[in-house]
Amino acid sequence: KEPEPISNMSDTPDIIAPDGSEIRLLKSPIEESSMVHALIHPGTTTHAVHHLTVEKMGCVKGEGKLWRKNADDESVTKLAVGVSIEIPLGTTFQFRATGNQPLEIMITTTPPWPGGHEAIRVEGKWVPSI
Repeated sequence: KEPEPISNMSDTPDIIAPDGSEIRLLKSPIEESSMVHALIHPGTTTHAVHHLTVEKMGCVKGEGKLWRKNADDESVTKLAVGVSIEIPLGTTFQFRATGNQPLEIMITTTPPWPGGHEAIRVEGKWVPSI
């Protein structure tokens, strides 16, 4: 069965994520995961967070940067339309929206997102602005 297209996404966020990004809840086509649309306004930087159990993957629209750091590696990835990203379990991460349009990320979490207690704010590479 093909996944249903995204429809009727709210103009206003359903929640604000622990990192400060605007979250709109979506129905995941995979029962073992959850899916959201995250929006980061132009010129803003999220708080850095570390997740306790979930891993994330996303595809972006807009332009930005993703900083990731774990015990083995630290990197900054340029984000642009069509770029897929992975945030392995145990990775600290932070987003920046660097373009003139919002940075939009489709995020799938596996296992499903358990709630706001899942993300712990930590010190990041950049000073947060949201």
